[in-house]
Amino acid sequence: MMRVTKVASAEDYQLISSFDEVKRTLLDESKFQDRLEKPLAYWALPNDRRLPLAFLGRSLGDLLATPFEELSATPGIGQKKISSLVRLLHRATKEEPHSTPYGAEEQAPATQGDEILGMPCTPDGQFDHTLVSELLWAKWRESVRIHNLQHEKLGRLASSLAEVPTVIWNTPLSFYLDYTVAEIRRLKTHGEKRVRVVLEVFFRIHQMLENVKPQDQFALKLQPQFVPAVERFVLDRLADDVQPSEDDVRAYIADALLKQIKLDAGDTVFDLAVGRLGLGGKPQSVRMQARMLGVTRARIYQLLEDCSKVMAVRWPEGQALLATLVQKGINAGHSPIEQRLLIAVRELFFPTKLESFEEDPQI
Repeated sequence: MMRVTKVASAEDYQLISSFDEVKRTLLDESKFQDRLEKPLAYWALPNDRRLPLAFLGRSLGDLLATPFEELSATPGIGQKKISSLVRLLHRATKEEPHSTPYGAEEQAPATQGDEILGMPCTPDGQFDHTLVSELLWAKWRESVRIHNLQHEKLGRLASSLAEVPTVIWNTPLSFYLDYTVAEIRRLKTHGEKRVRVVLEVFFRIHQMLENVKPQDQFALKLQPQFVPAVERFVLDRLADDVQPSEDDVRAYIADALLKQIKLDAGDTVFDLAVGRLGLGGKPQSVRMQARMLGVTRARIYQLLEDCSKVMAVRWPEGQALLATLVQKGINAGHSPIEQRLLIAVRELFFPTKLESFEEDPQI
């Protein structure tokens, strides 16, 4: 049986009066009609306290059609949570610029974690996807839109591919732009890990670009951190007549790619790649590496293939750049021995179809 809440204090009268006032505002003014279909959670912010969880999934229209007495009698809903409900309803009446989500400018005092990142995070500064409100998500999507980053692959901009399921490495950001957080959670195969990765990628983009205004004269391009320096070195070598030495190839290309591999594919693949390139001595054969790890040669090939899979997401432009640099050396009369490390780097990180399946010459 539903309990009946009795008006017992001036605070109760104020709550009822405030609820009736905001109800009239939202229902009587046509400019708010598009907001009635949105869930109450759309106006919740990550640092809100005492949220009425029982109401967050219900639309404004549904809540406003429910008598105040019935809302107050909902199990688990006391006066403080009813006050929070009324506060969120008033937040929904705020007028914002068209590009800004309703209520997005209203922020409660920051917590310790919020002071570190300015966004949903734990007290130690780690991103917490469970604190992402629909308001924040809408702002993050807007950052992607206004900077025309829809085409970028999710994996290219992730902190580490080790945290990203391989099936969404190549998913463009545009795939998620028309979904709410609630809808993403309901997508097939999108468990908590996948949802966290998606939200964090958008969060990092917004974090970088929140105060960056689009310019008519310039375009913005986001890249993994290692890419600009490697590309600059390769392009400089293509523009001059100097053949890069093995030390230069290692310092400016191989080491940077290997550092990324360690981050994205882990220590085992990193160690195998170092061995294949011969950076710690003589290049290791696949047979030798298989014997060292106690696995089959097929397994070694499979692990080494992760190098090219990572680069296909992180730096796809590298395929053409390194191939051009190798060809320039060939045209200049440099032997394969002189270009040994450069050729090895290209074959490991950007193999052609033939190279991917050919037998190891040292087996």
